[in-house]
Amino acid sequence: MTRDEAFLQFLLRMGDNTLILGHRVSEWCGHAPVLEEDIALANTALDLIGQTQMWLGLAGEVQGEGKSADDLAFLRDVWDFRNVLLVEVPNGDFGRTLMRQFLFDAWHSIMLGRLMTSSDDRVAAIAAKASKEVAYHLERSGDTVVGLGDGTEESHRRMQEALDYLWPYVGEMFASDEVDAEMAAAGIAPDPASLREEYDALVGRVLRKATLTIPDSRFAHKGGRNGRMHTEHLGHLLTQMQWLQRAYPGATW
Repeated sequence: MTRDEAFLQFLLRMGDNTLILGHRVSEWCGHAPVLEEDIALANTALDLIGQTQMWLGLAGEVQGEGKSADDLAFLRDVWDFRNVLLVEVPNGDFGRTLMRQFLFDAWHSIMLGRLMTSSDDRVAAIAAKASKEVAYHLERSGDTVVGLGDGTEESHRRMQEALDYLWPYVGEMFASDEVDAEMAAAGIAPDPASLREEYDALVGRVLRKATLTIPDSRFAHKGGRNGRMHTEHLGHLLTQMQWLQRAYPGATW
């Protein structure tokens, strides 16, 4: 694998994570439990889609085939996506949605912090802009996890169930492969495995405040980052997200 090929895969991973999670979060629009949360979730989704535009825009540039961010978002099939499995699982209830958001935000904030010192100025610039938004995402999702986890008996039970369900998806964010090795060697991005200790410390602090117990398991569902295996949920998501461009190819406003 050449450095340019590895760089493209890295950019697709970053962009697909925010694209798919952004779409998932947007599904709450008009359905959140209270108006303030409805607006907050919509704003989070917009932030993530904006970040997608930057990552996939750069991916198209690096690929050199004249593809735009929109082309990469709407004209690829399931097996071409490189997002982690965590972001594609269905929302479930409000508690599960915010637990998933927190588990991703914690990783995202640490990764962006490292990318701000990337040897590639374009990557560093995207990370610097996105990190400001993600700092708020992390604060909000963390506070919500604490409030619900250390809330009523019902909210605590739901948050623990959400954590138990989602924890096996966390490990994939730290799985390293040849793409990561190439990016680390070039100084473009860190080895994902090097983020785990900081992540565990951050997540552990918040979950202790939330009176929640982290599952005692390192098992990890994998396959999304390299496209080897996605859940069945991604295909259903794409049929909604890509419908307009599939039905009316090349349609523009």
